[in-house]
Amino acid sequence: MDVDKSDSTDASADMGSPFLEFKTSIPENGLVLAWLTRDNTKPIRPQKGSALHTRFGSFQHNSMISSKYGTQLASSSSTQAGFIHLLHPTPELWSMSLPHRTQIVYTPDASYIVQRLRIRPGSRVIEAGTGSASFTHALARTVGKNGRIWTFEFHEPRYGIAKKEIEEHGLDSVVKCSHGDVCKDGFISACDENLDASAVFLDLPSPWLAIPHLKTVISKKKIVRICCFSPCMEQVQRTIEALQKEGWLDIEMVEVSCKRWEARKEMIRKPEDAIERLRDIKRRRNEGLRKRNERILSHEQNEETAGLKRKAEVSEAVEDGAATPAEKLIFDKPFLPSEYNPWGRGKRVHEGEDGYEWKDVSKVEAELKSHTSYLTFAYLPPLVPNKEEMLLPSR
Repeated sequence: MDVDKSDSTDASADMGSPFLEFKTSIPENGLVLAWLTRDNTKPIRPQKGSALHTRFGSFQHNSMISSKYGTQLASSSSTQAGFIHLLHPTPELWSMSLPHRTQIVYTPDASYIVQRLRIRPGSRVIEAGTGSASFTHALARTVGKNGRIWTFEFHEPRYGIAKKEIEEHGLDSVVKCSHGDVCKDGFISACDENLDASAVFLDLPSPWLAIPHLKTVISKKKIVRICCFSPCMEQVQRTIEALQKEGWLDIEMVEVSCKRWEARKEMIRKPEDAIERLRDIKRRRNEGLRKRNERILSHEQNEETAGLKRKAEVSEAVEDGAATPAEKLIFDKPFLPSEYNPWGRGKRVHEGEDGYEWKDVSKVEAELKSHTSYLTFAYLPPLVPNKEEMLLPSR
């Protein structure tokens, strides 16, 4: 990964997070995602005098600095005429470009989880199982600057890398990274803050061991929603048993499957165009016959005198009306190649090109992409105060 991380943390703090606010121009040392292909996106931080070298060519960082996000940048190599797109960072694009340290929560699952957990600007969220911090970025964008996320990772090397990335991306004001085993020791021992969360996301091998520890760190005054991300049904079953034992309600397991839906334009083809196309084919066939007969007759004219004699005989036959069709073609007006082509065959026609009629159509992929993991949802209602608490004056 071509990310120059020298002094990147300080630079990110000064520039703010590109995941929390949109910028129009690319600053020096600011994060930009270089789109090479659909499956290859490289995160870079442009610095004067540096360059990005790819199989599409060499791209100078000086040309990136102060350019607009979305710019198509041409290669500076004299032998390669490739190009890249300079894209603004988003959680979705970051998930495509980050080094995978664990399983990734991709956009179809991530968007559904955020919606089901009712996460919004200002929400307070617990995430256990930071992993590659892909979903952490999506959560941070959703809760915004006034929200708070506590993410926990038990694997120390992964925790260190994720924490560094969060700081480099300017998200440490929103995201609190903690190292600890929440299944064994709970959440309080790993984080010294008052969490009071209203949404919980558990991406753990054994989420049923962490569920009993949640009551000490979730809100007592709001409805709290939870999602457990599990790759196999046996984990789902044990998770459901733990949720039922702890009093969680409306437990539901969901599997997210998706297809890509493509919108495009299709050329309108009319019956009269088909008829005219057949006529055009016939005209071209006659043109081919004429040229072939010309070659045959030319071959027979070995001597100039013999050729002239033959031509005189044919001319006389034409005048008398006794010439053959092939002989007539010789004296017909030369037929110019037809440019008529109602459906663009034989030449490249771009979608929506003028001169043709188009209609809007849609097409869906035949293959159903499934699945990443099973999603188990539930909610916990707020505690009902007893009579003595109800008599106390509110603050």
